[in-house]
Amino acid sequence: MTSTISKSVFLLSLFALVGCGSTGGLVLTPVENIDTTPLKISDLTTAEKQNWGHLDLVSDTIPGMSVDKAYEDIIKNKKGKKVIVAVLDSGMDLSHEDLNDVLWTNKGEKPGNNKDDDGNGYIDDIHGYNFLGESYNEQLEYTRMLRLNIGDEATLAKAKAKLDKEYPKAVQNKQQYEQILQAVKNADAAVKKELGKDSYTKQEVAAIKTTNEGMLRNKAILAQMFGIKETIPEVIEELGDGIKYFTDQLNYNLNKDFNGREIVGDDPYDWNDNDYGNGNPNNRVDDESHGTHVAGIIAAERNNGIGANGVANNVALMSIRAVPNGDEYDKDIAKGIRYAVDNGAKVINASFGKSFSPNAQWVYDALKYAAEKDVLFVHAAGNDGADLDDPANPNFPNDQVNNGQEFSDNVITVGALDPKYGSELLASYSNYGKINVDIFAPGTDIYSAYPNNEYEYSPGTSMAAPAVAGVAALLFSQYPNLTAAQVKKIILQSGLPIKAKVVLGGDNTKTATLQEISVSGKIANAYNALIMASKVASGTLQL
Repeated sequence: MTSTISKSVFLLSLFALVGCGSTGGLVLTPVENIDTTPLKISDLTTAEKQNWGHLDLVSDTIPGMSVDKAYEDIIKNKKGKKVIVAVLDSGMDLSHEDLNDVLWTNKGEKPGNNKDDDGNGYIDDIHGYNFLGESYNEQLEYTRMLRLNIGDEATLAKAKAKLDKEYPKAVQNKQQYEQILQAVKNADAAVKKELGKDSYTKQEVAAIKTTNEGMLRNKAILAQMFGIKETIPEVIEELGDGIKYFTDQLNYNLNKDFNGREIVGDDPYDWNDNDYGNGNPNNRVDDESHGTHVAGIIAAERNNGIGANGVANNVALMSIRAVPNGDEYDKDIAKGIRYAVDNGAKVINASFGKSFSPNAQWVYDALKYAAEKDVLFVHAAGNDGADLDDPANPNFPNDQVNNGQEFSDNVITVGALDPKYGSELLASYSNYGKINVDIFAPGTDIYSAYPNNEYEYSPGTSMAAPAVAGVAALLFSQYPNLTAAQVKKIILQSGLPIKAKVVLGGDNTKTATLQEISVSGKIANAYNALIMASKVASGTLQL
């Protein structure tokens, strides 16, 4: 332990383990209370940026999950038992160099013969299943409900109010992004001409001596953009991505006349209409990168000298394509959960969510089924910067009835952290809630796999959930007799409690402790979780 750590307060949930816990002959001590850890002043290095979620708050002053420490001190070369983790998401790049050696393979199925060889009800499902067919773009659920007149009068009124609010906002945002992009391009071209070179640095722009109002304006624009990204080409790319996002919203997500499901061929609101989808859960377009990124966070091949390291080292990734570019259908999610459970998954990662769910009971029943079969479901809390305990901010799916009564003990809902320890620890976009969010994990600018053997940074609770799913897979792998309910309790109880207040929703006037905005009041920690798991597995600690 370092001298910066308070010696007077230990993690209460691990008090019994201090100084006497052993795993494989090692005497291990849990990470202590970290409220006296100094704030990191210097910027993250490239290596730290690409791995910050695996770093240790005590030694690195970066609020990661102590994954590297766990491997160095506890796991070492122990592989454990292979664990199947289902990635219930968009399509995954099954040929990605950092994922292709860690895929689940259905040994009972013969590829490409158009037969259900193993009799599980799904044809040619070699690495998982695709419930979306060849569709990709979709409406948001409330847009679909209005198009199809689904729901009672009050629900439809809420849906209409939501669409009436979001559509003009998307129009305005698209126009603003287009205006900013044009201004940046104009400034970029002018500065290149001024400097006589095709690329330039922030310092070179600042050094331009001019009294010309146009050039002064160009300098100001680029100076502001350098505060967003390190280079102007990166800014231009990000602005282009933003324009595409809002364009997709207007063309598909918020367009009442669009029907993305018609090419699938089923009735997505008929549970008994099962003859749809196919056995190819690969991503359909390069932009369909979400599932690949999530999969990499969980289990990208470790220490192979390329890309990024996944949290878990002995995982078989099952790809279930069920989340389109828009809101997922309850039917696909419910059937995807059941598919994962029936085909051996121990953990299901669910980095999606929506505010309307006309057939939520189908999903609830599937979650109960997963609980009966001892399967853990790890869900992203959502990215609205909102309090999920407020009935005005529903987020589906969840494990709550009447906002406080859990109907199953196998669901973990995860909020997101920034890499900056201190008051800005909670990501500004992350949802929170004393009842509805269980724990927090690294989520902002996580480096992971992208389609076509590429790697990118992405932010979101979508990135925090697979971090926790990876920890769960580690626990199941090293201690295969643990139940899903035990693993959930271990992850929540073994996390690091932060006593300092954090800013909520990016609003500096709203602050709270993690204890006030989550069930556990903690940030996930793989090192501590493994220590606690060893005690639970050996019977020396009762949860």
